[in-house]
Amino acid sequence: MEQLANALDKVNIGVAHVVRWLALAMMLVQFTIVVGRYAFGVNSIALQESVLYMHAALFMLAAGYTLLVDKHVRVDVFYAKATPKTRRRIDIFGHLFLLMPSMIALIYWSWPSVRNSWAILEGPISVGGIEAVFLLKSLMPAFCVLVMLQSLALLIRLLAVKET
Repeated sequence: MEQLANALDKVNIGVAHVVRWLALAMMLVQFTIVVGRYAFGVNSIALQESVLYMHAALFMLAAGYTLLVDKHVRVDVFYAKATPKTRRRIDIFGHLFLLMPSMIALIYWSWPSVRNSWAILEGPISVGGIEAVFLLKSLMPAFCVLVMLQSLALLIRLLAVKET
């Protein structure tokens, strides 16, 4: 089972290694937009939208990796002072009854919008923008799948620990 968990980790590690470059690309594009606008009086709606697309892709696709490295925000009112055994139980409960059902619900409720967007190849958000809103909407189920894969990997490891 550990091999399965490691394979699931590798999916999110691979995705994170690719999308991390979007942070640099966003900065460079935003810098180009500012210089173009204030130094040369040139503006591009598509370039501005590209920052939105990169930002969305970075955060949605790297969420599974963030879960892997345990950098998500926790409300640790009880968790911080809990014993390792109690923390393990809280984590198992959270993955099984909170995280997984939330991701399934999000896929269920977002899928019609994603499907319809692909059916018509939904166009730009703004006139002159990027003609690929269908790609932006596809980030929602991709986010859910990546987070669920990572949640499953963590759950496998949590369940493999023997309680003493």
